[in-house]
Amino acid sequence: MSLRRSALVQVWATLLAALAAAGLCVWLHTPIPWMLGPLLVTALASMAGLPTRSHDGLRNAGQAVVGAALGLYFTPQVTALVVSLWWAVLWAIVWALGLGAAFAAWLQHRHRHELASLSPRARRATTWFASAIGGASEMTQLSERAHARTDLVAAAHTLRLMMVVLSVPFAMQWAQSQWGLQVDESLRMGTRAVDWLGLACLALACAAGAALLVLLRRTNPWFMGPLLASMALTMASVQWSAIPGGVTNAAQLAVGVSLGVRFRKAFLYTAPRWLVSVALGTVMMMALSALLGVAMAWLTGLHPATLILGTVPGGIAEMAITAKVLQLGVPVVTAFQVSRLVAVLLLVAPLFAWLERRAERR
Repeated sequence: MSLRRSALVQVWATLLAALAAAGLCVWLHTPIPWMLGPLLVTALASMAGLPTRSHDGLRNAGQAVVGAALGLYFTPQVTALVVSLWWAVLWAIVWALGLGAAFAAWLQHRHRHELASLSPRARRATTWFASAIGGASEMTQLSERAHARTDLVAAAHTLRLMMVVLSVPFAMQWAQSQWGLQVDESLRMGTRAVDWLGLACLALACAAGAALLVLLRRTNPWFMGPLLASMALTMASVQWSAIPGGVTNAAQLAVGVSLGVRFRKAFLYTAPRWLVSVALGTVMMMALSALLGVAMAWLTGLHPATLILGTVPGGIAEMAITAKVLQLGVPVVTAFQVSRLVAVLLLVAPLFAWLERRAERR
C-alpha cells in the first residue's frame, strides 16, 4: 500500500471512530458531544499507539465553519454591549498575563533541578512559554528560538487545553441542570433560518477572509478569517443565513480529532513530574479564573457562566463551542477569548525579552 493511500486509510479510520464516539456521547447526553467524543477517542487511541491521523484540510474547514458560526452572533445590539465592556476585556487580559507569569515562576522554582542542564535563559524560556495562556503552537515556536525544552512547552499546552475542554463543559452542563442557567435572549444568534443561496454567499465571504489572513501570514487564519468576515457582515445587519446544525456538528468533530491526535504515545513518558505540575497549575488557574468571572459578572450584570467561559484558560474555539451549544453568551465569550489570544501573541515575547534584560543586569 502506498504511503499516500495508507495515510488516507488512517484519516478515514480515525473519522469513523470519532463519529462513533460522537454518537455515543449524543446518546449519553454529554456536553458538546460532537467535539468531546472525537477528542477523547482519538486521544486514547493515539496514546495507545494506534495510527490515528487528522487531515489538515478537514481541520481547517472545521475551524472555518466554527469561526463563521460564531460571527453570526455579533448583531449591532450585541456589538454595542461588547464594546461597552472594554474595561472588563482589558482587565481579563492583564489577569491572564499575570496568571501566566505567576505560573511560570512556580514551575521554574518547582523544576529547577530537572532543568539544571539548561542555560538560565533556556530554563526561564521553558517555564515562561509553557505557562502562557493561549497560542500553543506559537509559544512552542518562540521557546525553540530561545533554545528551551520545546517538548515540555508543547506538553504543557496540550495537557492544559485537554483538562479545560474536558472539565468546563461538564461543569457548565451540571450547573445548567441544577440551576437552569439562562442567558439574556439578546445574546443569541441574529438569524436561525437557513437560506441556501445566502449560505453560499456567506461561505464565499468567509473563504475570502481566510485566504486574506493566510496571505498576510496571520495567526490561526482559518478560524480568525471567517470569524472576522462573518462578524463584519452581521454587525452591518447583513444576515444571509444561519449554518445548518449538521455542518457545525461535523466541524466540531474535525476540531476534536485535530486536538486528540496531539496525544501521541510518547506524551505519557514526557517528564511525568512536569505533567503533574502542569495539571496542578491548570486546576488552580481554572479556579482563580472562575472566581474572576463571578466577580466580573457582579460588576457587569452579565451571567456568571458567560464570564467564566470568557476568562478560563482554554482555547477560543473550544470555549466558544461550549457557549454556543449551551447557549451561554457566545459573543461575549468570543470577544474575551479573542482579545486575550491577541494580547498573548503580541505581548508574551516582548515581556520575556524585558524580563531577560532585567535578569542580565542583575
